[in-house]
Amino acid sequence: MTLPAVALLMIVNLLWSLNVVVSKIAVDDLGIPPVFYAFARSVLVVLALLPLLRPVPRNLLRVMLIGLSISGGSFALLYVGLRTASPAAAGVVGLAGAPLTVIFAILFLGERVRWRRALGIGLAFGGVLIAVSSPSALETSGGVALIFAAAMLGALGTVFVKRIELSSVRLQAWAGVASAIVLLPLTAMTESGQVASLARAPLETAACLLFAGIVVSVGAHSAYFWLLQEYDTNQVVPLTLLSPLFTVALGAWLTNDAVGMQLVIGGLLALAGVAIIVLRPS
Repeated sequence: MTLPAVALLMIVNLLWSLNVVVSKIAVDDLGIPPVFYAFARSVLVVLALLPLLRPVPRNLLRVMLIGLSISGGSFALLYVGLRTASPAAAGVVGLAGAPLTVIFAILFLGERVRWRRALGIGLAFGGVLIAVSSPSALETSGGVALIFAAAMLGALGTVFVKRIELSSVRLQAWAGVASAIVLLPLTAMTESGQVASLARAPLETAACLLFAGIVVSVGAHSAYFWLLQEYDTNQVVPLTLLSPLFTVALGAWLTNDAVGMQLVIGGLLALAGVAIIVLRPS
């Protein structure tokens, strides 16, 4: 990879990490209902990518189900979890996405895993388990469980992305449509005070939504997929392991997360396991 490409990937990692912290501020400090926040983010993505909705893709239902799982569905679970869990804990628990993806590939795609990747799966889950059993994580176990569910749903959708013939940016557009359709009635039935939350701090809320919807979902994700198209996967994916490290550091700095030794040890162990997985991809 060239130096500008590496620099771009570092920016992508930083934006992903900041998104967790910004989302924590949105749903916790600003009091925006989390499912509504995920809905509003999806609407922004659709508006930004509206021209890419044509032509309508084949297997539209499959596209929308996959898009919902990797976008609005997993983001809604993440945002609900962040109401109580810290960004640092979210960064470590999010590492479970890689081993879960491999497990789902085994179950649904018949993939075979040799001993090195099996070791990586074990290390990743062991590290996450150590991290979430730390005192700071146990205090917010409900939120941590939802963040794990978000990683699980995102991993399930990721496995099936290869099964659809659609560019990554167009998939994001249709993912936004699917997410908005599902999340609108869900926020209406389970939450209240959506409009009031926007009125409390309109500028801060708009900034959070624009960052999550445009800067991260449209900008950072598109840059990441472009890098995957230009360079070998083995060059790009390992560098994304910096994202959870950035998340923990930014959480400790910006939202004063409690980062104990147990969380650090568990995170490093999980990181080692994920590194083995991504360095030996299928």
